Amino acid sequence: MTSLWRATRSRSGRAESRAISTIDDYAQALQESLGYSGWSALGITQTQPGQAAEKAPGDLPGYAQLFATNPVIWACMVARQMVFSSPRFIWQRLNNGTPSELFGSQDLRLLEEPWMGGTTQGLLSRVIQDADLAGNAYWTQIGNELVRLRPDWTFIVLERRIHRGGVLGWRKLGYVYQEPGEEPVALLADEVAHFAPVPDPLATYRGMSWLTPVIRETQNDNLMAKHKKRFFENAATPNMVVRLAREVSPEAFAKFKAKMEANHQGIDNAYKTLYLGGGADVTVTGTNFQQMDFGAVQGAGETRIAAAGGVPPVIVGLSEGLKAATYSNYGQARRRFADGTIHPLWQDVAGSFGLLVRPPGGSPSGAVRLWYDARHVPFLREDAKDAAEIQGVQSRTIRTLVDAGYTPESVMAAVTASDWSLLVHTGLFSVQLQAPGTTEPPSDARTRALAAALRDAIRPIEGGA
Repeated sequence: MTSLWRATRSRSGRAESRAISTIDDYAQALQESLGYSGWSALGITQTQPGQAAEKAPGDLPGYAQLFATNPVIWACMVARQMVFSSPRFIWQRLNNGTPSELFGSQDLRLLEEPWMGGTTQGLLSRVIQDADLAGNAYWTQIGNELVRLRPDWTFIVLERRIHRGGVLGWRKLGYVYQEPGEEPVALLADEVAHFAPVPDPLATYRGMSWLTPVIRETQNDNLMAKHKKRFFENAATPNMVVRLAREVSPEAFAKFKAKMEANHQGIDNAYKTLYLGGGADVTVTGTNFQQMDFGAVQGAGETRIAAAGGVPPVIVGLSEGLKAATYSNYGQARRRFADGTIHPLWQDVAGSFGLLVRPPGGSPSGAVRLWYDARHVPFLREDAKDAAEIQGVQSRTIRTLVDAGYTPESVMAAVTASDWSLLVHTGLFSVQLQAPGTTEPPSDARTRALAAALRDAIRPIEGGA
C-alpha cells in the first residue's frame, strides 16, 4: 500500500515512477491509482487554491515562544503535562459493551518503549505539548518505533464526499509530512495516530490550540510584565512632566534634561530627593500600581488563561485562585481538574493510539480496547481517610459475596472492575456452603410427628415428678 505514494500505474498496468513534490501531485497520483483499481474518479478538490489538505497550523513557533516566555502559560501547560503523562496504557475488556477488567500484554511494548530509551511518560509529554501548542499531535510507526510528526509540517489530505449527486463534506485520505527543503512523505490515514482534543470549528479534522482564544490575554500579560519592568527601570515612580520657563534656551534645557536623567532615572536612583532650580516645575502624570489596582487587572487575565487551559487557578498557585480558594479545598479543585480536563484527554489519546496498536491476538473485534491505567497516578490518590473508607466498603462487599457462594477469584475481578457480570457462583449456599440437597428440609407432616413424639416423651417424666 505504501508504494501508492511512490509510484502510480497507467491504464495498461505498467508501473510508472512519479515524484510527488506538491499536494496537487499527491491528489493526482491518488486519483490515478484508485482509478486503475476500478474505482471511479474521486474528483479531489482543494480546500484552498492549489491545496488538497487542511492547512497545517502556522502559529506553532509563536505559541512555543509564548510557552518559553510567559510564566502563566508555562505553569498551566506544565501542570497539564505532568498529570497527563502519569498513567500507563493497558487493555480493557468490554463485556457486552460494558467496560470490564484491565489486563496487559506484550502488544503494549510499542507504547511502553516508543523509541530507544523512550518511556510512556515521555511519549505522552510530547503528545500533550503538541496538542496544547498546535492543537494537533501526529505520530506514526516506523519499524519498532513511534515517530513524531511536527504539527506545522503535517497536512491532512482530503477529498470531497459525493452523495446523491452533491457534495456532502470531506473525507480524509491520508497525511503529507514535509520538512522545509525536503521531499514530502505521504502516509495512509490508518498509518497516523492523530490526537486533536479541541476541534477547529473551521476545519473538518484539524484541531485548535486552547491558546488561540486567550492570545490577547497573553499579550496583555506580557505587556504588564514589561510595564512592571519599565516602572522599576524608571525610578519606580509615576511618570513626571517637567516644565521650564520660556526664557530657558534649548541648550540649557538639554543640559538640564541630561542631568535630570543621570541623577534620577533608573532603579538605582529610586526614592532620591528631587531638587529643582528656579523656573522648573514638576507635575506627576499617570497612576501608580495601587491606584490602577495592578494586581487585580493582571490576576483577571491570569484566571482567564487558566480557565481556557482547564486548569483551576489554585492548582498552579495563581494569585486570583488563592484569593477565591485556599489549599484547604485543594482536593475539590484537583477533582475538577482530573474529571473535567485530564480524564477526557486520556480517553481521547487512548482512542487515537488504538489505531497503531492492535488488541492481542484472538480477541474478538470490539471486545478489547486500548485504555489507560490511572490507578497508580499520585495526583489522583484519595486522602488516606477516604482511601481507608473505600477499602473498608470493598472488603465488606468481598466478604458478603464470598459468603453468598461466589468464587473468591470472580469476586475480586468483579469488585476491581466494578462489573457484577464477572461473578461466578460455586453452587453452594449459606455460610457453611453446604451442597444443595445435603440436608433435606422436613415436611409439615414430619414436623408434626416429631413434635408429637417429643410431647409423649416429656409427659412420663412430668408425671413421675
